[in-house]
Amino acid sequence: MKRNETRSVQVDKLTIGGQNRVIMQSMCNTRTKHVKETVAQILALEQVGCELVRLAVIDMEDAEAIKEIKKQVHIPLVADIHYDYRLALACVASGIDKIRINPGNIGERKNVEAVVEACKEKHIPIRIGINSGSLEKDIHEAYGKPTAEGMIESAYRHVRILEDLDFHDIVLSFKSSDPLLCIEAYRLAAKTFPYPLHLGVTEAGTYIGSAIKSSMALGTLLNEGIGDTIRISVNGDPVDELTIVKQLLKCCKLRNNTPNLIACPTCGRTAWDMQPVVKEIEQFLQTIDCDINVAIMGCAVNGPGEAKHADIAIAGGNKEGLLIKKGKIIEKLPQDMMVSRLKAEILAFAKQHAS
Repeated sequence: MKRNETRSVQVDKLTIGGQNRVIMQSMCNTRTKHVKETVAQILALEQVGCELVRLAVIDMEDAEAIKEIKKQVHIPLVADIHYDYRLALACVASGIDKIRINPGNIGERKNVEAVVEACKEKHIPIRIGINSGSLEKDIHEAYGKPTAEGMIESAYRHVRILEDLDFHDIVLSFKSSDPLLCIEAYRLAAKTFPYPLHLGVTEAGTYIGSAIKSSMALGTLLNEGIGDTIRISVNGDPVDELTIVKQLLKCCKLRNNTPNLIACPTCGRTAWDMQPVVKEIEQFLQTIDCDINVAIMGCAVNGPGEAKHADIAIAGGNKEGLLIKKGKIIEKLPQDMMVSRLKAEILAFAKQHAS
């Protein structure tokens, strides 16, 4: 599926837009000034495939901490800034790779000019983030409620400021907690602006709620070729965001090197403690960068047949299970060996297909 054609924006060595690849990103929920905790969270995100991470910059301590954080991580960093242009300048001085700031909200024109000049000099792009819940007062009053048209009007005001300063390394987002409004706003944005779009449903809630809302809204847009970079917002551990986004991109045929875990829902025939095995293997697969189908089936009656299309599978029985590879039963295992053997087989498969 070909993406909607947009301008290419460079974020360090990453290219957003102008291609068929959708960049996966997340955001730390640590205080940026707490360097040790922030670095640990970024490294955990790297391990599960995150390509770009955003940091909240609330004060100068946060801005100055970016310099030390960058020394210890391996993916580009985005500074999330509201209202204070001096924080943007400090982040540029600290080596930030991208800035999220709305130029219409940082005061006098000279403030915007200072930020733009600094970003131009260091080739740092700016993301303009439009949220349906925080539109300008006059736009909200004109439309009476958050609308896609109002969000586009708000974006245009900010975009025009940057374009007037001959700045075009722009990324746009149009987020709402309403999935249908997200779809409408991004569709309209794709027709209106030449810039790459950052997809997201904001305030999407817990893991289950976010997975449903984000898959409904962002899956629709991705299948229409809209969207160049994506963040799934989850209340909790940001690593969970990557779990959802990787599967979403795989389902949309936009990411191939992602494992697929098949697990039956269980029924009265299930005679072994299946759930802990499924959970542990699901977590383990987040660290595997390979197109592999792994099946964990609840019984030996239907399991072998249902798992025949998997690369590696287990069909459980009474405290034991059958190890199956490419549809062929290889051996019988006691339950306490299932996890270690599955992990070993997955690693062997990944190594074989990486070479």
